[in-house]
Amino acid sequence: MSQEATLLHCYNRGCGKKFDPNDNKEGDCIYHPGHPVFHDAYKGWSCCNKKCTDFTEFLNIKGCAKSCHSNIKPIEPEKPIIDKSKSNEIIEVIAQPLINEPILERPPFDTPQMTLTPNVSPNLLEQIKGLISNVSKSTFDTKVQIGQSCKNNSCKATYNGPASENEICNHHPGTPIFHEGMKYWSCCQKKTTDFSTFLEQPGCTQGKHIWISKNTDKKVKCRMDWHQTGSFVVVSIYAKKYQPDQSLVKLNPIRLSVDLFFIEENSRYNLDIELRGIVDVTQSSVNMLPTKVEIKLKKAESGSWAKLDFPRKNEEETEENNQNNENINNMEIDAVDLSDL
Repeated sequence: MSQEATLLHCYNRGCGKKFDPNDNKEGDCIYHPGHPVFHDAYKGWSCCNKKCTDFTEFLNIKGCAKSCHSNIKPIEPEKPIIDKSKSNEIIEVIAQPLINEPILERPPFDTPQMTLTPNVSPNLLEQIKGLISNVSKSTFDTKVQIGQSCKNNSCKATYNGPASENEICNHHPGTPIFHEGMKYWSCCQKKTTDFSTFLEQPGCTQGKHIWISKNTDKKVKCRMDWHQTGSFVVVSIYAKKYQPDQSLVKLNPIRLSVDLFFIEENSRYNLDIELRGIVDVTQSSVNMLPTKVEIKLKKAESGSWAKLDFPRKNEEETEENNQNNENINNMEIDAVDLSDL
């Protein structure tokens, strides 16, 4: 009984055993010199890497250091002193005023555009290398052949030699119009309902024969896509085998114009849009790649664009429709040729 009374309790963390102070040797106590750590449901000690989620398992983690037993309680870390006198104090938080960027004035749509210098991929140049040599041999042969027909509308003359150059060409300089069953030329007043009669109508204008068609480029369509980041709007036009030195990308702060030339088909792709936002022309760039043209537009204002552009009606279509409507209104119904009925 007297022996148990002399035993002391060890306060080293993780030990908890009783010891005889007269028989306390180095290495008798296995304990944790660190402090307990509880974080994200895990429990462990700061002095070793063992962790667990169960509290009982945590208490049974074996110590990681050896020493003598000690009946002196370890010093607890100081807790922050809470001043209860200020518990009802109202802390006023003043938010910093937002600095609004000045709104940029939107320039006119017809502001002069700058032609962007493209970064041309060597792979693209290699792709069209053979096309340029092949087209150059066949496209530019403009010699008129005997028997070649005149290209003017309704003229049926053929080239029979130099004397044909002096012949008078009777033709229609206008365009064919088909409206509500009527067939006629936009340049004269004569209407008909029969297609054969329409084709046989003699020309209303005299001039010179044209033996070789004018080099009118065909229009092609290309798929276009765009995406944006915080600072840039990236427009991608997917195209192959276009000629970089005959293709242009022009830009002003609100207008983007693209003209791509496809030498193999002698055709062009055109894009002319009014941008939804304002861009910095000097910090914008163009990459011409084998499969696409990538146009990187630097935003002049922060913020997100809801769409790439504002919808605009094609000016050429509008002008053509207005001309057709004017021609139809000027035609008289009693000018119809019904001799074929």
